[in-house]
Amino acid sequence: MKFFASLALAGTLLTAAAPTASAQSRAGSPYHTRFAVDGPVILGLGAVSAFGLYRVQQKSGLSDAQLAALNKNDVPKIDRFSAGWYSESAQTASDLICYPTLAIAPALLALNDDVRSHYGQVLGLYVETMLATDALFTTSVGNIYRYRPYLYGPEGDGGRSGKIATNSFFAGHTGHTATATFFAAKVMHDFNPGYAGEPFVWGAAAVVPAAVAYFRIEAGKHFLTDNLVGYAVGATMGVVVPQLHKVAGRNGVSLMPLQGMNANGYAYSGMLLSKRL
Repeated sequence: MKFFASLALAGTLLTAAAPTASAQSRAGSPYHTRFAVDGPVILGLGAVSAFGLYRVQQKSGLSDAQLAALNKNDVPKIDRFSAGWYSESAQTASDLICYPTLAIAPALLALNDDVRSHYGQVLGLYVETMLATDALFTTSVGNIYRYRPYLYGPEGDGGRSGKIATNSFFAGHTGHTATATFFAAKVMHDFNPGYAGEPFVWGAAAVVPAAVAYFRIEAGKHFLTDNLVGYAVGATMGVVVPQLHKVAGRNGVSLMPLQGMNANGYAYSGMLLSKRL
């Protein structure tokens, strides 16, 4: 239900934003979106995410023999330090940071006047960006078997033999949080380049998913490398998807008409390549 609601929301927002996007040169949006293009992209990403979820449901859990055979020494050295860790309080902390951030990050953008005048377009881009991360995430966990760190210890949350115990790679909480925070920072930059406090916004965008990653390791849900990959995927999607919709000429390269007279008195015309800062 949540999956189809996301697709419906994205379609509605992009449709509503289409007139604004086409008139971006007047209204000042740094992005160009078209439902004819972004709609199929969103549907495609949604389909990939859905197939990934299907693959997750087809995975098998661990047998008692497999659980008994787990050995910390089989874990790569970079991740071995957290093998066997488990903490319910750390898991709760990661949830309390991750889930609210997914809503708060785009909501905070509405406080900016420039962004608010194109908020439908921005929300449509946010859904598209989040689906891009989710497509990579579900495809990964749906096809890669990696045991969660807590399986290497005596504790667990009742899911030691379930299929969810094999979903360690990569870290979804960290990836989705990074997508939300880096998307918000990127959009703020594109609408208000060089604004006061921008370094603090990018700093917060980097710290929040890092905090989620820390608690996911403490909770025994993911290894360090799971979180590094999740962080990289989320941050990349949060920046790259808006950048792919960027309009040349807004903090970018544009062509300007050039006309005049040369030294011999002949008229000339052409185009001047310029960069706006």
